[in-house]
Amino acid sequence: MTQANAFTTTFQNPKLRLLNGLKAGSKPVMTFMGLSSVRTAQIVAQTGVDSIILDCEHGNISDDSMHNMVAAIAALDISPIVRIRAPLPDLIKRTLDTGAHGIMVPQINTAAEAELVVKYSKFPPYGLRGQGSPFPGLAHGLTIPQYMKSANETLLTCIQIETKEGLENVDAICAVDGVDIVFIGPNDLAQSLLGYVPAKGDEPEFVGALDKIVAAARKNGKWVSRLSNSGKLAKEHLNIYDTVALGADMKAITMWFQNELQDVKA
Repeated sequence: MTQANAFTTTFQNPKLRLLNGLKAGSKPVMTFMGLSSVRTAQIVAQTGVDSIILDCEHGNISDDSMHNMVAAIAALDISPIVRIRAPLPDLIKRTLDTGAHGIMVPQINTAAEAELVVKYSKFPPYGLRGQGSPFPGLAHGLTIPQYMKSANETLLTCIQIETKEGLENVDAICAVDGVDIVFIGPNDLAQSLLGYVPAKGDEPEFVGALDKIVAAARKNGKWVSRLSNSGKLAKEHLNIYDTVALGADMKAITMWFQNELQDVKA
């Protein structure tokens, strides 16, 4: 059975800023947040970003904070995406029940792992996701019946390719029905391929890996994205990628203080 999906949906919802930007080809910009703070989430949501990825893999965001931050971000008409820590059914269910506009799953190494993510991200008949939470509709501006009708074709399922094994299987992973976005984790990918981070950016093996992932995503009709560590790099990357994640809250704070303190102490 071919799944209803984000690429072909005709369901119109102005609150789904990231999905709408991807479909329009407007090159939306995301950013990561790893700090547990509703107020910080609100501040970042008003900077002009299109989506905020709550990092529940490496950040210090608790389950309770995840719920509150998703609600706060969505209330400002920015798309909350949650990066979970592993492709586990209970984490997928719990995350989507916050009302997140999508999930990001790290270190997908095989097509079977990608299929599991899709299975537990979709309601029947396409998957095994259960329904019971009153919260998702709130973050989508919908009633629960409306949400149930539209979720399978509007939620964004994003998987990360960031290991040597994932790279070897990238074409099969990208071919999985129900995967919407393929996101490159350049630091973990560099560590896996080169044995160090960050990549200099011109290593043939690393550059070849990036090209291979982009080509597999394009071949299989998926959106493709990556982390960008500066605005200048993000602008370059958007010539190739459909969306990028521009840095992170913790890095932004660190860089601001380092730069300003250099001026103070000069």
